[in-house]
Amino acid sequence: MDEIDWNHRLIGIKGTRGIGKTNFLLDFAKSKYGLDKSCLYVNLNNLYFSEHSIISFADKFRKTGGKTLVLDQVYKYPGWSEELKYCYENFTDLQIVFSGSTVMRLREENPHLRDLVHSYKLEGFSFREFLELKTGKKFKSYTFEEIIKNHQKIASEIVKDIKPLAYFDDYLEYGYYPFYLDEQHYTENLMKSVNLILEIDISFLRQIELKYLPRLRKLLFSIAQEVPFQPNVSKLSSHVGTSRATVMNYLYYLRQARLVKLLYDGPEDMQKKPSLIYLHNPNLVQCISRNAVDKINLLKTFFYNQVGSIHELAVSCKGDFKVDDKFDFIVSEQSELKDKKNKNLLVAKDMIEKGEQHVIPLWLFGFLY
Repeated sequence: MDEIDWNHRLIGIKGTRGIGKTNFLLDFAKSKYGLDKSCLYVNLNNLYFSEHSIISFADKFRKTGGKTLVLDQVYKYPGWSEELKYCYENFTDLQIVFSGSTVMRLREENPHLRDLVHSYKLEGFSFREFLELKTGKKFKSYTFEEIIKNHQKIASEIVKDIKPLAYFDDYLEYGYYPFYLDEQHYTENLMKSVNLILEIDISFLRQIELKYLPRLRKLLFSIAQEVPFQPNVSKLSSHVGTSRATVMNYLYYLRQARLVKLLYDGPEDMQKKPSLIYLHNPNLVQCISRNAVDKINLLKTFFYNQVGSIHELAVSCKGDFKVDDKFDFIVSEQSELKDKKNKNLLVAKDMIEKGEQHVIPLWLFGFLY
């Protein structure tokens, strides 16, 4: 919330299902306006909007003292982007904050909004945020560069207050999605969210007929059984029962929906086949893979998820990941490093509280945001 410039008149918040967009919008309204009726939250899934337009509603709201209109699930409303553009250009005394799915290509598919909207992506809980909720303590975040240079000092300060490894396995299992705070049966509820993403977010926004939904499910499950998955598109297309081009489109949709992450040999290029496919976060690995969870791949997924939310990652010929085309990382349960002369080759190691030189505690990369 602190990273958003709330002075803009049109702000979009994108996030995957279950990540907490609605609570985020309600928290914004409550923290900024309290009980002031000049701010109004509206869910566009409401049947009211089957007969009324956003434009007419927004116009009436501002004429009766409204200043900020918060619109949830905006993609459920046909023609939403054109009407938001009209509101922006004609109601200059009104701020609109709206939420949408990550499957929406806000700027690419709505060019008339490209220069008007300021969009932000809502991430799941970092390990740092999870620790704050679990312990009631406050911890600051660090940049990637700060962790690389000062990881021994930073880790020493943190472990004075808590034992981060006592919470790490819990985070890998259920710490990424905020609904763990409210719901029992976390795995079952996460699986429900995954199915809703496939059935509604992807199928609806990408206009995939529901009869093809089993193919999308089959593709995701196949990936989950072998992560990190080395895709053979021909075999995948035969296994799923669709064309190579459709498989590539499906992979792109799963990536947009934040169910998978695609790792390339070099800069990201959606026209090329990815070198490796990971599930988006460790909770998905444990939820979908179930008994087929490999610990080291779970740790690699954690690193990719936390670091990849801010930095560019690619395949590394010296390790597991290349970060920002500079640092090569080995994610390991061991701390042996053969090439100790290479300052840009590092180990992110599990089950250590504090590191040494090129060996950095893996959990510390959960403090980037």
